[in-house]
Amino acid sequence: MSNRPDRTGSRLLTRGSWSEAKRFAEILREETVGGVLLLVAAGVAVGWANSPWSHAYEAMSEFAFGPEPLHLRLSVSAWAADGLLAIFFFVVGLELKREFVAGDLRDPRRAALPILAAVGGMLVPASIFVAVNVAGGHPENLVGWAVPTATDIAFALAVLAVLSTHLPSALRTFLLTLAVVDDLLAIIVIAVFYTDQLSPGPLALALIPGGLFALAVQRGFGRWWLLVPLAVATWALVHASGVHPTVAGVLLGFTVPVLGRHASAEDFEHVLRPLSAGFAVPVFAFFAAGVTVGGWSGFGDAVAHPVTLGVIAGLVLGKPLGVLCTALLLAKFTGASLDDDLGWRDVLGVSLLAGIGFTVSLLIGELAFGHGTPAGDDVKIGVLVGSVVAGVLASVVLLSRNAAYRRIYLFETADSDADGVPDIYESRQD
Repeated sequence: MSNRPDRTGSRLLTRGSWSEAKRFAEILREETVGGVLLLVAAGVAVGWANSPWSHAYEAMSEFAFGPEPLHLRLSVSAWAADGLLAIFFFVVGLELKREFVAGDLRDPRRAALPILAAVGGMLVPASIFVAVNVAGGHPENLVGWAVPTATDIAFALAVLAVLSTHLPSALRTFLLTLAVVDDLLAIIVIAVFYTDQLSPGPLALALIPGGLFALAVQRGFGRWWLLVPLAVATWALVHASGVHPTVAGVLLGFTVPVLGRHASAEDFEHVLRPLSAGFAVPVFAFFAAGVTVGGWSGFGDAVAHPVTLGVIAGLVLGKPLGVLCTALLLAKFTGASLDDDLGWRDVLGVSLLAGIGFTVSLLIGELAFGHGTPAGDDVKIGVLVGSVVAGVLASVVLLSRNAAYRRIYLFETADSDADGVPDIYESRQD
């Protein structure tokens, strides 16, 4: 492998730089832990919601608190979706900016595949969801077209952790970058298609604390006692405007400088990513995933509903088809080929992992159909079943290649001179 020429200009899914590899490895470790916590939270929620004590779960989810005059008297589940997920999307904003300013997405050649694959991975599952519901005679369900379009990177990485597979760095980077672009598309969809009533006044007022937040971080003034109140005020005003407040999280993340004397994006990520992955997302999952299925007969009936079928088909079939076919078309029309170590079966495995949708899918389901509605419960069942099936199929494909991945891993981590930098990266200028 080491004697092969480096032809990154005509290759897809090549290794990045050592600095990028280290950064992605740190992110993946934190997201993997968060993914395990997410799975535990979702499992507890489903079990509790179907137990004799389900009324206690519902009462806790619906308990409302907060200042009524500020329109912030929300249920606990709404605080989790609107408030805690704003932290998650703030981290998404930081990661997006880092990728476009200093990461792989700043290079058009390397950015083309994950961006186009993310677009394909949105269009195909959305089309399948629409087709299933139109064919089933339920056009009123089309509002949920975006539910099966998102990839949950924490859930996907938790699956990889369980498999103990040595996924090559190029595939891990592709999966993470794809999920980041997915999140960007998802927040655009939420802002454009799931804003029912817009109040321009609060939205305009949000520019004041948001602008002050941006000014502070751009000038290097990172005191929490100033930034946190400004961020909360921005979030509250965006919430009052009718735009989903997670949009505020992304926009605030975009304001944090990545390069230059006052670059602080990495510091923000270091502090907030564990909070996001280890607390905000699992708590949201706990309140969002709890659905009563009414035993096996009720589960069977729910799976046959058009919303549930559309979500499952979108995640299990649409997402991998969209990602894989986009990669194939890009290779065909550009004349590019995969890196020497990889085959299209590897891309299929990662494409199946992209079909694991959870956090953003559940959020869009609530925005589309409402919390606790029959269609909203169908979304939850569809997301849970579709994600599990996609994870199982991905496991089968990836485990069949695990011996090859182990050889690639040993090659990528070989460090003959013990200087802390694997030999494969030392010939490159980082």
